[in-house]
Amino acid sequence: MGVIDKLVVCGVGLIGGSFALALRRAGMVRRIVGIGRSTESLARAVELGVIDEVCGDWASALDGADFVLLAPPVGQMDAVMAAMAPHLAPGTVVTDAGSTKRDVIEATYRHLGGHLAHTVPGHPIAGAEKSGVEAAFASLYDGRRVVVTPLPENEPSAILRVREAWEACGAVIHEMPPQEHDRVFAAVSHLPHLLAFGLVHDLAGRANAEQLFSFAAGGFRDFTRIAASHPEMWRDICIANRQALLAELDQYLAELAYMRALLLSGDAARLEQLFSEARHARNVWGEQFANSANPAARSE
Repeated sequence: MGVIDKLVVCGVGLIGGSFALALRRAGMVRRIVGIGRSTESLARAVELGVIDEVCGDWASALDGADFVLLAPPVGQMDAVMAAMAPHLAPGTVVTDAGSTKRDVIEATYRHLGGHLAHTVPGHPIAGAEKSGVEAAFASLYDGRRVVVTPLPENEPSAILRVREAWEACGAVIHEMPPQEHDRVFAAVSHLPHLLAFGLVHDLAGRANAEQLFSFAAGGFRDFTRIAASHPEMWRDICIANRQALLAELDQYLAELAYMRALLLSGDAARLEQLFSEARHARNVWGEQFANSANPAARSE
């Protein structure tokens, strides 16, 4: 991979900031420019050495840029693409880190129709409950998966450039159709976050909430860790992928109804069988995850 002369990161938080730090660690970028909504956050990114400078407008940011990562909440993608479109040079490669793909790709076709050859959608499967540029670290993507969902119009050289950039960050690349991506992550990422937020919100609204939380321990901490995630980001993800998420929620409600029936009937044998099957599946996945993933980074 050739060195990126000028990298533009829109949304210099955990994901965008870690991308910048990882490429800097690999010696694959000469100059990193940040752009986004929060001037305070961008100034802090400069102080931390995550980016080299801040641009307040897309015309300046994209002047001479050869690679752009879009990493704002997915609900902002449409407005971001509309703002940047008039200033994109023909050869600039654009990718994103959005956790949903259908909505991002629709925005791409709406606003970047003349730049489809070089706009390659993607999604790094790495994150943590902490957000913001101060949470960014260079090894976030080491050994983690990045899903690339190429468009039919993409030039092979642009896809390769995006793949190589993520590989330089330490990631393992997978390609997947966008519809399949959204169905898969509705089940294994978006639904768990929805459930964690829902449980904590339910308990926090009860009259004896203080007592409940005072007795909560490791199991509650582990189950609800992701409820500490960025509310705006997860609001946008859930709304953007709501059709696939609703299907997964309905499937889970059916599972809950089955467990409720087992409890109501006192069917200990079937309840134990369900728990045993779930335990086995979880342990198999846990071993595979431990063998393939960087333990310092947490998946979405």
